[in-house]
Amino acid sequence: MPVPPYVATLRAHVGHDLILLPGVSGVVRDAAGRVLLVRRGDNGRWSVPAGTIEPGEQPADALLREVFEETGVRVQIERLGGVATHPVVYPNGDVCEYLNVWFRCRPVGGSPTADGDESLEVGWFAPDALPELDDWSRLRLDTTAAEDARAWHAAPGEKHPALRQPDAL
Repeated sequence: MPVPPYVATLRAHVGHDLILLPGVSGVVRDAAGRVLLVRRGDNGRWSVPAGTIEPGEQPADALLREVFEETGVRVQIERLGGVATHPVVYPNGDVCEYLNVWFRCRPVGGSPTADGDESLEVGWFAPDALPELDDWSRLRLDTTAAEDARAWHAAPGEKHPALRQPDAL
């Protein structure tokens, strides 16, 4: 997956050490209730579309950009889904902690198409026929299932399984 230029510059200074990065995720649900998922290019796992917020970019703008780049689908944000930090260790040894803001969205155009880099496959899945997903993806899906649910956040001191230090991707 391409590394944003500001992250590459930061990595040149800190090596593989932990860095905190802003990120976004989109849980896209169509009128039939299906969920849009991508098979990630970095680890081959299925996930909701996600990416890094660029300097000067607002989370909502980053979300619209990232979903389209990874899936070919244009979306409209319906509501904030939640916010949490999420640790990641990449295969090359890079350690990141993402402050992730996720949104519930609906499709408004485009056609599901993998970009061949960040996404290897893109597909719509019925909630009862999802591929294997990690706890982090499940948290974002679960917290956006209801149209009118309040935005999710970990309670003070909460150790939700989705927010634990993972094994390397």
